Amino acid sequence: MTEPLPEFPYHPDPVATGVVVPSGAACTCCGRERGYVYQGPVYAADELGGRLCPWCIADGSAAERFDAHVTSGACRGDDVSLEVFAAVDRRTPDFTARQEPQWFFHCAEGAVFLGRSGPPNSRPTRRRWRCFGERRADGAGRWSVCSRRSSSRPAPR
Repeated sequence: MTEPLPEFPYHPDPVATGVVVPSGAACTCCGRERGYVYQGPVYAADELGGRLCPWCIADGSAAERFDAHVTSGACRGDDVSLEVFAAVDRRTPDFTARQEPQWFFHCAEGAVFLGRSGPPNSRPTRRRWRCFGERRADGAGRWSVCSRRSSSRPAPR
């Protein structure tokens, strides 16, 4: 029996988005067979794709042991702390994309990746994000929309 998956504040359901999949393979970092492996991109000197468990990503041990980054294309705004950036860059499962994925930051926090959107049975073309700072839900359970300016890109000079 597998243990409960770790929580990823910036990617709350990596199983639904397809980057964490059931597997009997042992993790290259901890050596344990935990029932799941991460299938998304890994940026490291060693080839680690499909060989890390979500627990080693969540606790940062994969990043520490292999100097691995699991997200790419992150552009840290001036108001984003190094701690928040490291949590996204080194302890959050990335998503797959046809082109180089880019993780966004907003309101001095990492944006929350909710998955892809598009018509059923078609290739999804858009990604759904939520501002991490907006934690209140309305009566219908939808997340409120943040109206503050995004910090994911540097301001023009």
